[in-house]
Amino acid sequence: MPISNVEATSKHINFELLRLKSSSSSSAIDFRHLLSPHLLAPLLYLTIPLRLFFILFYFFIFFSEILIKMGGGPVGVDFTVFKGSGTGAIVEATGHRDPGPTEVIVKITHCGVCGTDEHYLHADQGLGHEGVGIITEVGSMVHALSEFRVGDRVGMGWFHKFCGYCDACLRGNQNQCANKTEFGTADIDQGCFGTAVAWDISALFKIPDEIASEHAGPLMCGGATVWHPLADFGLKAGSRVGVLGVGGLGHLAIQFAAKMGMEVVVFSGTESKRQQAIELGASEFYVTSSGKPLEGIEKVNALLITANVAPDMALYFPVLAQGALIFPMTISAENLKMSPLDLVLGNLRVIGTAIGPAASIRAMLRFAEKQGIKPIVETFPMTKAGVEEAMQKLREGRMRYRGVLVV
Repeated sequence: MPISNVEATSKHINFELLRLKSSSSSSAIDFRHLLSPHLLAPLLYLTIPLRLFFILFYFFIFFSEILIKMGGGPVGVDFTVFKGSGTGAIVEATGHRDPGPTEVIVKITHCGVCGTDEHYLHADQGLGHEGVGIITEVGSMVHALSEFRVGDRVGMGWFHKFCGYCDACLRGNQNQCANKTEFGTADIDQGCFGTAVAWDISALFKIPDEIASEHAGPLMCGGATVWHPLADFGLKAGSRVGVLGVGGLGHLAIQFAAKMGMEVVVFSGTESKRQQAIELGASEFYVTSSGKPLEGIEKVNALLITANVAPDMALYFPVLAQGALIFPMTISAENLKMSPLDLVLGNLRVIGTAIGPAASIRAMLRFAEKQGIKPIVETFPMTKAGVEEAMQKLREGRMRYRGVLVV
C-alpha cells in the first residue's frame, strides 16, 4: 500500500478533528460531509487493520459531533421584542440569539421605561435598556472569565459591551471605551422591552439581594446617570447640590445625594412636588415657575439638570458658587443656553457624563441596597399594549416617576 494513501487519509482525519473542534458554534447538523468520496476513497487502498482503525476513528468523530450538537453546543433562545418603527408605532417581533463566548442569555423579568426610549420610537430597533432578569445560559468562556452563573439575577443598561483593552478601559473608564457597543447603534434586533437578550459579561451587573427587580431596572440607567456626577467628581458630605426637576431622574438624585450626606436644594416648576421632595431627602425647595430671580439662597456647589426641558440658565447662575459644576442630565430638543461670560467669571464647569464606568455602577447598586434607595415606580405588563401605555404616560409627563414593564 502506498504511503501517500495513509498520509492522505491521516490528513483528512486531522481536518475532521479541526472541523469537530469548531463545530460546537454551529446550530445545525450537516451529515453530508460524512459520506464524501474524498474521505471514503482512500480507505480502499489501506490494509484491513489500518482500514478498521480509520473506520473506528471516523465513527468516533461522527458520534462526538452528534453529542456536541445535541448536548454541548449552545441552545440559545427564541425571544419576543418590542421595537420602534418608521411610523413611531410599537411593533412586536421575534428573534433568536445564541450566546457568544463571553455572552450570557438573560430571561428578562423587568425593564425600566426611560425617556431616551422615546428618541428611538421611529427606528427599526428593539427598545429598552434598563433590563433585569435571570441568566439561563452562558457562553463558552464565561465561567473562566467571570463569576456569572446560570440562575444569577443580573441587570443591563445603556452599554452592551466594553472592549477592555483601550486606554479608557485600562484606566477604568469603560463608559468612555473607544470600542464600546451601546443601545441605539448595536444589537438592534434585541432590546430589554422583550422576553430575553444575549449580553456581554463586560457590561453585566449582579443585582444585590435586597433590591427588588422592579426597583433595579430604573437604577441600571436612571440611577447610574445621577450617581456618577455625585460620586465621581469630588462632591462629598456637606456639599450643597442643586437638583433641577423632580421626575424620573430628579427623585433618584435627591435620594442619593441626601444619603451621601449632601445638602439637597431642589428647584421645581411646581409647588405640588414640595412635600414629596422633602420626604425623599431635600433640605430646601424653591418654585421657579414665576421666573423671578432666585434670591436669599445659599449657593450650591453643583447643579444637576434633570428636567425634561432646557432651563433658562440665567435664572440659576446667581445661585452657583465659584467653581460650581453643572451637569446636564437629560437630552431635550432645545439647546442649553448660557452666557460664556457667566461661565468665565464664575469659574464654572459644564460636564457631560455618560452613565458611569463599571465600578461606579457596581458601587451605586451596593449603596442603593445599603441605604434602601428605591425608585418610585408604576408597573405595566410586558405586552404591546403595556409598552404603548407606558410610553404614552411618560410622553405626557404623567409618570410617577419611573415606569417598569413586567414579564
